[in-house]
Amino acid sequence: MLVSPSLLSADFGNLKRDIEMINGSEADMLHIDVMDGVFVPNISFGFPVMKYIQKVSKKPLDVHLMIVEPQKFVSEVRDCGAEIMNVHYETCVHLNRTVQQIKDAGMKAGVTLNPATPVCMLRDIVADLDLVLLMSVNPGFGGQKFIPGTLRKLEELRRLIKETGSGAVIEIDGGVNMETGRLLKDGGADILVAGNYIFSSPDPLAAIHGLKQL
Repeated sequence: MLVSPSLLSADFGNLKRDIEMINGSEADMLHIDVMDGVFVPNISFGFPVMKYIQKVSKKPLDVHLMIVEPQKFVSEVRDCGAEIMNVHYETCVHLNRTVQQIKDAGMKAGVTLNPATPVCMLRDIVADLDLVLLMSVNPGFGGQKFIPGTLRKLEELRRLIKETGSGAVIEIDGGVNMETGRLLKDGGADILVAGNYIFSSPDPLAAIHGLKQL
């Protein structure tokens, strides 16, 4: 199982320390949630902080834009060292164009679905994607409870990927811990995003190791 710790739950007063902890862990990448206070009811951090993260992190950056009009910031995300740029289906009027812009910029293209957005909305784009992220909580805040219906959506998405011949991997974000992680692994998830579970653990390295071993 691939693990992408969410920096949203890190101690921002000790950001370098927490990033270096991730550097020394078994984590596969670092998940960066960018929030604008418009699409989601919270504001996290912007490009100056991401530039700092790029300098410190030794893990690939998995950038998740929870913002309106993400197509305006493709070059900025690329310049912050992102390997994956992930946009929400709900914010992109011309999703095919945005996905192509991301790929043209040299990044992997991901698309996220909110809990209430059905998987079928991706039928005409999933073959072009490198990653699909299913939100298993409503985006905007860390520490929320896992929405059980995500398991049904995961099954539907796995079936859609197979039917379309897509090479997209499946990432899940929200309420991930050992219990829900095991269910998601059994359902066919490829990447688990975990924030509160890792950073609130008395032993974050052990928490990451446990998720890796699922």
